[in-house]
Amino acid sequence: MWTIKIMRLHALPILLGMLCLLAIAYRFYSAFIAAKIFALDPARSTPAHDKSDGKDYVPTHRWVLFGHHFAAITGAGPLIGPVLAAQFGFLPGLLWILVGVTLAGAVHDFVILTASVRSGGRSLAELARRELGGAAGLVASIAIFFTVTIAISAMGFAVVKILEGSPWATFTISMTIPIALLMGVLMRGNESRLRLASVLGVSMLTAAVLLGNPVAHSALAPYLSLSFPTLVLCIAAYGLLASVLPVWLLLVPRDYLSSYMKLSTLAVLVLAIMVVNPELKLDAVTQYIHGGGPIIKGKVFPFVFITVACGAISGFHSLIASGTTPKLIDKETDCRPIGYGAMLLEGMVGVTSLVAAACLHPADYFAINVPASVFAKLGMQPVELELMSQLVGENLFGRTGGSVSLAAGIAQIFAQLPYARQFLSYFYHFIVMFEAVFILTTVDAGTRVARFLMQDLLGRISPRFHRHDYTPGVLLASLLVVTMWGGFLFTGTISTLWPLLGIANQLLATTALAVGTAWIWRTHPHQRRYALVTGLPMLAVGSTTLTAGWKSMFEIFLKLPNRTQGLVDTACTAVLMSCTVFLAGALVVALRRTDTVEPGSDI
Repeated sequence: MWTIKIMRLHALPILLGMLCLLAIAYRFYSAFIAAKIFALDPARSTPAHDKSDGKDYVPTHRWVLFGHHFAAITGAGPLIGPVLAAQFGFLPGLLWILVGVTLAGAVHDFVILTASVRSGGRSLAELARRELGGAAGLVASIAIFFTVTIAISAMGFAVVKILEGSPWATFTISMTIPIALLMGVLMRGNESRLRLASVLGVSMLTAAVLLGNPVAHSALAPYLSLSFPTLVLCIAAYGLLASVLPVWLLLVPRDYLSSYMKLSTLAVLVLAIMVVNPELKLDAVTQYIHGGGPIIKGKVFPFVFITVACGAISGFHSLIASGTTPKLIDKETDCRPIGYGAMLLEGMVGVTSLVAAACLHPADYFAINVPASVFAKLGMQPVELELMSQLVGENLFGRTGGSVSLAAGIAQIFAQLPYARQFLSYFYHFIVMFEAVFILTTVDAGTRVARFLMQDLLGRISPRFHRHDYTPGVLLASLLVVTMWGGFLFTGTISTLWPLLGIANQLLATTALAVGTAWIWRTHPHQRRYALVTGLPMLAVGSTTLTAGWKSMFEIFLKLPNRTQGLVDTACTAVLMSCTVFLAGALVVALRRTDTVEPGSDI
């Protein structure tokens, strides 16, 4: 057993180093991209003004839009990925998050957002069609659909494992739906009620956490202690509901409410880590870097990249950066803090999640994240998990998926604050709600995006399906989408779903970086070295992910006991890898084009 141990390493130096690095990257690297590559001009008109309609194209204040964008891009990835990657030790995941988010992830988001703004708010598929050719647009649409479907199933798994057998968590999360509906009704067509809806929503959300304890010990508890299959059906029903209801009724208020939760909890967590300065109990590097780990089977290279996933770079972000956000940008210069800055903040979420996991005793960490039968073979003895289970009021053993261990780690940090130990169960269930709000934002928004893609596909059969006001088309497309990701969720495990998500997500990021590279190449005929800003991350992310995809097919998926599931996972991976290879070829062709435009021109 080979490990690298660093004596008495605490979290504060890591946190301070991360903050300094992110500040330097934003101050200098994002400024270089903004000035040299995009030549951002605050006086230049944006689609929000050119196409203003009071519905989709609305000029929005920079910091209001920052909150919306951050809430939309930040799902389970930066929470769960770094926690699962802690299997390799805290050092590999930490290095990739810091390097990846500054040189790849934030660049990816910034470039796609600005390119979409310059093109009138075009989507990623439309940008691919324009920059890489018509066939590339169709291939990109296929890749987007597969990525969204797989992402929803992986995120849904994390929610199900949080709620499984937990009446407190089930009650609290269930209450967020009527709270969001009430906020949606209050805010509809009356901006003066925004403050009232905000105060009411946050107050009711807090009450839902506090009331969860007595509810969990009441006669309602057996009805809220749901099994895995039942919870899958509940999550699928929620996704269907979110897909067909008006966007203002559920998605917008939930997104708005979650932005409060995400930003405030992140700020409190960072402050708590600074005050407590907990010791990192996981080794810097463990023996599982050589493969054969109980959570992720592969070696640290290349599997740490697809495991950390959204914590460093996320292709899913390109759908938001070329979706709602570019239609709301007030000034071009807002693209820098919103595109580059929000991703840096997500990187901070990833690092704090990794720190929280690393603060658990190794035996406790693995006892939570692997089934009991697997943990028994590791030869470890839990240290504090039994006591923590008693204090929390739930059995924390074998709660795979990463979300429960993250909640336990964060709750343990909060409990080290003065006079806070007695509130451990409330800390734990607040973090559970915090995680679920994060994740359900991806489930509902992702289902809606996938429904749009499915409607476009069905529209090739009948033009009526293109219409978003055609109720039968909306229902059919939603049912097909929910059935697809629900099937992945029902038959999958975290060991199969998360690598599949990482592969799909990182390959989509490679596609977006290819589009950005083609644009920079075309707009800078005399300074084409600037294309390296996106070209190098594209090569790094693409090569590591294609390698991980190949190894996953033959070393993980095809060896699954459920052969049907293994074949489906392998087929999805093969399709996504083929799309990426095709788009790489389209990029090579695009780089030979001779047409050019000025850096500040529309693309």
